[in-house]
Amino acid sequence: MYCKCNCLSEAYTHFLDMRARDLITWNTLIAGYERCGSLRSLHLFSQMVSQGLNPNCFTFTTAAAACANLASWNCGQQIHGGILRRGLETNIALANALIDMYAKCGNVKDSCRVFTEMPRRNLISWTSMTNGYGSHGYANEAIGLFDKMVKSGVKPDQVVFLGILSACSHSGLVDEGLKYFKSMVTDYSIKANQEIYGCVVDLLGRAGRVKEAYQLIRKMPFKPDESVWGALLGACKSHGTSYLGGLAGKKILDLRPNGAETYVLLSNIYAADGNWDEFAKMRKLMRGMGMNKKEAARSWIEVRNQVYSFFVGDKMSCDDIELVYAELESLAQHMNESCVVSMEDHLLYDMEDGT
Repeated sequence: MYCKCNCLSEAYTHFLDMRARDLITWNTLIAGYERCGSLRSLHLFSQMVSQGLNPNCFTFTTAAAACANLASWNCGQQIHGGILRRGLETNIALANALIDMYAKCGNVKDSCRVFTEMPRRNLISWTSMTNGYGSHGYANEAIGLFDKMVKSGVKPDQVVFLGILSACSHSGLVDEGLKYFKSMVTDYSIKANQEIYGCVVDLLGRAGRVKEAYQLIRKMPFKPDESVWGALLGACKSHGTSYLGGLAGKKILDLRPNGAETYVLLSNIYAADGNWDEFAKMRKLMRGMGMNKKEAARSWIEVRNQVYSFFVGDKMSCDDIELVYAELESLAQHMNESCVVSMEDHLLYDMEDGT
C-alpha cells in the first residue's frame, strides 16, 4: 500500500520492522523503488540475493526495468547473466524487459540478439524492439520490423504506431510517417490520441513543414494538450517561425502558467526575430514570477558500477575530473576543425548578464 502511494520511506520502515521476509516482501519493495526510478531498487535486489533468496521472473523483470530507467548497462548485463544461469531466458516477459533494457542503455545490437533468440514473441516483444530501433535512429529497421510483424499476423496497436512515427520523425522520413499515420486510422481503425498527434506534429515540424503541423492541430478531434503545442513550439524555434511560435507558447502558458522552459523558448524566438518588445515582456514576466533561470538538466554516467550525476559546469568530486575536462576540450577542438556552425540562432539571451 505504501509503495503504491509512493510513500517509500514508510514502506521501507515497515520492511525493516518485519521479523521475517519472504520473496513477495522483497519483490514489493524493489518494485516500489523501481517505479520511482530509484537506484535503491538495485541495491535491494543485490541485498536480497546475498541473503540467499532466489529471485523469480517478477524480480528479474523489475531489476531489468530499474537498469533501463538508470541506463545502467553493466548492471543490466549482470541481471541478464542471472537470468541465464537460472534457465529463465525463455520467459517472454523477461525477454521483453531485456530488449527494452538494452535499448535504453544504448545497445541495440544486444536488444536485437535477445529478440532474435526468443522462441515465442507477443505484441510487447515487437513493440519493444521497434521502439528500440526508432529511439536510436534506425528508422528503416523499425519499418522493416513493423512490416514483418504485420505479416506474421500480429495486429499493431497505438504504442507500435507511436514507435514507428517517432522513428520516422527522428530520421526525417516524413512521407513514410504520414503513410503509417493514415494506415493506422484507415486500415486498423485505431483512433489517434494526444501522444500520436504530438508525434505527427513533431514529424512535420522537424522537416520544416510548420504550417502543415499547425493545420493538423486545428483539425484534431479534441483539444490539444501541452505536449502537442510543445512539439509545435520546438519546431517554430528550430525554423524561426515566430508568429506560430508565439501562438503555441501562449497556448502552453494557458495550460501551465509556471513553465520556465516555455518562457525561455518564447523569449529566444522573439529575440531571434528581432521582436525586442515581446522579448522584454517575456523576460519581465519571468523576473516577476521568480524564474530568471531554467532548471539545469542533469545527466549521468556509469563508471565501475557506480552512477555519477552531473550538470553542465559541474565540478564533480571525482579523481578523474581533470581527464574528463581534457577530453571535452579535445572534442570541442575536433568539432571546430570539422565544421563551422553558426550559433547566433541558438544563443540563450539573458538580459541580466548581457549575453
